[in-house]
Amino acid sequence: MGRALGLVAAAAAVLAALLLSPFVLEDISGSKGVDWNRLSQVGAAYGFTSAIVSALALAGVAASLVVQNRQARAEQVQGIRSYYLELVRLELDDMALYQPVWGATDIADPHDRKRHVYADLMMNYAWMGFEIGTIREPLLRDMLAGMFTGEAGRHYWSRAQISWTASSSGSRIGRRFLAIVDEEHARAVAAGPPTPSAVAPRPPDVPVAGAAPAWRTSVGALIGLGAGLALGSLLRSRR
Repeated sequence: MGRALGLVAAAAAVLAALLLSPFVLEDISGSKGVDWNRLSQVGAAYGFTSAIVSALALAGVAASLVVQNRQARAEQVQGIRSYYLELVRLELDDMALYQPVWGATDIADPHDRKRHVYADLMMNYAWMGFEIGTIREPLLRDMLAGMFTGEAGRHYWSRAQISWTASSSGSRIGRRFLAIVDEEHARAVAAGPPTPSAVAPRPPDVPVAGAAPAWRTSVGALIGLGAGLALGSLLRSRR
């Protein structure tokens, strides 16, 4: 009860201060007979400027919220892509074990499968760089031109074009990226046949320093076996 009375008294005091403020200001300033209507009109003249300042402040707050939202979105996308790259690295380490999880594939050669996965990593790198602005269009076109001169790059895009279109065509920058890739792929195809993907031969076995040749090892084993048999026969004859 006492607390409620205190709140009522405080509200009454504030209201009284608001009502008596013109008279108090007049007494303090010593300006008797001031035309408060004229002063009100003068104050209203600055209302337009105050509204502009308030609008600018509100626009600044809105822009800050938009930037924060974009940063949060970019961090989420970056986290998902990092997780995807980790999955691809696991797949590259053991294609026979992990690749069937992604589904059946028409790529029979294991080297071609690894090239396909590596080309996918390159394309994702190009897309992320183009999206955030670190890879400009001239650099992107140069990367794609080199990629599509080879057989592996063209085979990759012929298989992955549909999935890329479905995943990246929802935004303006995504549609621009797909258009650039299609243009460079068509330009490379029109230029002529691709460079075939050759498998590098295995390097010859290098003998280890200090290791004996194979024939010496075999001869040594035969000599040891013969000596053991002779020694065993001698002991048996003595017994």
